[in-house]
This record gives sequence, C-alpha cells and structure tokens, in this order.
Amino acid sequence: MNVHDSEKVIGTLTSEGYRQVQTVEEADLILYNTCSIRDKAEQKVFHRLADYKKLQKQGKKFGVLGCVAQQEGEKIFERAPHVSMVCGSASYRNLPEMLVQIEAGKQRVTGLDDRQTDECFETEFTARTNPHRGYITIIEGCDKFCAYCVVPFTRGKERSRTSDSVLAEARRMADLGYTEIQLLGQNVNSYKDSSGRKSFAELLAAVGEVPGIKRVRFTTSHPRDFGRDIVNAIEASPTLCDHVHLPVQSGSTRMLDTMQRLYTREQYLERITWIKAARREISITTDVIVGFPGESEEDFAETLSLLDEVQYDGIFAFKYSPRPNTPALHLADPITDEEKARRLAVLQDKQKQIQTHRNHRRIGQVMEVMVEGKNPARGQWVGRTSQNQVLNFIGGAGVDPAIGSYTRVLTTASFPNSLAGEMVV
Repeated sequence: MNVHDSEKVIGTLTSEGYRQVQTVEEADLILYNTCSIRDKAEQKVFHRLADYKKLQKQGKKFGVLGCVAQQEGEKIFERAPHVSMVCGSASYRNLPEMLVQIEAGKQRVTGLDDRQTDECFETEFTARTNPHRGYITIIEGCDKFCAYCVVPFTRGKERSRTSDSVLAEARRMADLGYTEIQLLGQNVNSYKDSSGRKSFAELLAAVGEVPGIKRVRFTTSHPRDFGRDIVNAIEASPTLCDHVHLPVQSGSTRMLDTMQRLYTREQYLERITWIKAARREISITTDVIVGFPGESEEDFAETLSLLDEVQYDGIFAFKYSPRPNTPALHLADPITDEEKARRLAVLQDKQKQIQTHRNHRRIGQVMEVMVEGKNPARGQWVGRTSQNQVLNFIGGAGVDPAIGSYTRVLTTASFPNSLAGEMVV
C-alpha cells in the first residue's frame, strides 16, 4: 500500500511539472514516505532524516509523508528542523498546493486530515513502477480499532471508491498492457461500494472479467468481513488468483478478544474451512503477533497449534511493539523483549517446517508463472505462481521467456520459501 501511495505521489508531482531523479544528490525536493505500523519502522524515519540533514546546505527541501507524518504532525519539525513539509497519508491530494507554498518561500507547510475525512486519493497520473503488475486502491482507512494498531488514527475512517471508478481504472490499465491487478485496502474485503452497485466479491469478479487481465489479487482481508461469497468468486473466475491472505494475529480466543479483533478462533477456522473446501486449492497466508500484553504460554501454544491445524503456506510474524494512541498502551506488558524474541523464533521454526513440507508436495507439478525477471548469477528466471509462490526456473531448449509473460514450469525442487523448476516448452 505504501509502494502504491508513492506511485500516486510521483505521478501527481510529475503531472505538475516535477521530474523524478534517481539519487538524493540530484534532487531539489526529497520526499520520505513513512510507515508507523511498528516502532522499528518509525525509528528508521528519524535516523534517515538525521542523515539527510547534511544535504540542507545544498538548498534541498525535505518533506515527510505517510503515517509517521500523520501521527507526529508538527512535532516532526521539532525533531527535524530541516523538514519543510509534513503531509499525512489521507492528505496527498493537497500536495500540489502545499508545494506551491514551499516554492513561494514558506518555511513550513502541514497537511493533516482528521479521522473523519471523506476524501480518497484518486489520480489518473499514477507512475506505475512495474509495467505488467499494477495496484488499485479500492478502500482507504480502517474502522476496526484493533488494540495494537495505529492505522485507524493515521489513515482515517473507512471510505470506499465507487465500483465504476475502480473498473474504469482497471480497464485503463489493461489498455496499457497490464495483465495482473492487485486490489488494495487496509481491510480490502470491508469494501462498501459508495454507489451501492457491487459487493466486494462482485467487484472482484468484475475486475477479473476485464479483457486483457489474466490475474487479480487482493490484500489485506479482515476475517470479520470475510464471506463465503469471496471463495465462490475465486472458484468461479479463473483470473482470480488461488491465494488468500487472512491475518489471524493469535490462535487464542482470549488474546483475540484482548486484541479487539472481533472474532474467535472458531470463527476464524470456519473461514479457513470455506477456503479449503473450494474446488481448486487456494493458498493461505497470514500475519501473527507474538508477545502481545498478557499472552501466556498457553495462549502462545494455541497459536502454534493453529499453525499445525491450518497449515499456512506463509506467515508474516512480528514481536509486539507499543504504538501511540492505541488501547494496548494501557495494558500491562510483563513479557520481556528476550521472551518475545524466543517465541518469535519458535513460531518461525515451526512455520519453516510446515512450509518445507507443503512446498515439497509441489515437486512434479506443472505450474503457470508470471515471469518477473532473471537472476544472472544463478542462470535462473524468477516467476510467481497464482498461489503467490516464488518459482525460480531455467529456460527450455534455449528459449528465453519475456518478462511479464506467462509460462508453464515443471517443479523439480522445493525449499522453505521458494520452488525451483524447468520451463515446459
């Protein structure tokens, strides 16, 4: 989502007459897009800004964008006085007029929307960095207020685009040669068509029917709003990818309640049952937080047992870190960082074993991949399957596939995080 925000910002500024350059040294204006989902990411922001300070003498201007900008606001000017602009992620549409003020000599400009904004950042000037795969934001903001999460405070309330505008963008992308589209949102499946025409599942299916589009992905789903109709749509449309990312965060119902996740372990597993009952195999990945305040050994054991029960194809796992404005700040956190690190290592080791086993099942299968590039050092092409697995492969009979094309690959080897194979000619 941050990558796509940057694409939209770059496209907007290019349309205003700015020219993107490749290095900090060449730039007159340096914009730093930021994330505050975890403390480590936020600290990187201020370390990087300190590194940039020496460039101020060269007359360069600096701006901080994104969630740290929204969260910290004008306090950024206190910590980094060389910054001229602070713009939150819900205020990007105001960037052109903010830059006019800077060019007119104003020393500090701030763009911060409150949580109640109804505005979305839609632009026809997106500077897409990949000529074959593109993103479309269909919903911004979040209304879920999970106890650990800062997103509802930095990105505002949920607000959805019309299905007509999403489909118009998908058709423009297809006309430009894009073959894969990924629909984005903090809770993408919480989408509510502001025109009332389509549900999220119906929008998925409609994007998949756009001529020229071969693959449609979506991220990230919230289990509370994940319905059977999404699985039915995947089953019915060959263009919808065989992959669902469904963050669970914990396998313990007690911890899910403390996290304010709005579902139980049993309700989450019901959705997993829907996915696994589909007529074609759908890959499942998830997010997990370890060491949330109050997580006992028994709670952690339930998370480990959930991994065994679901058999995820991949996880993103993190140690809990407190974030500003979140309810979890008021919870006692007796779990040491060392214990959090231990639990994270145990979790990742278990998941590695699961992925090793699951990927080994792929040996001997012929899979279609989208060619993403080549690794010259290993003489392998890099592709990605519909299940979102990386498959590195060698060409067949001297035939080199074009980047962005789709080709069939026989899987000959497996590893915990990837597959390997040979192109089928």
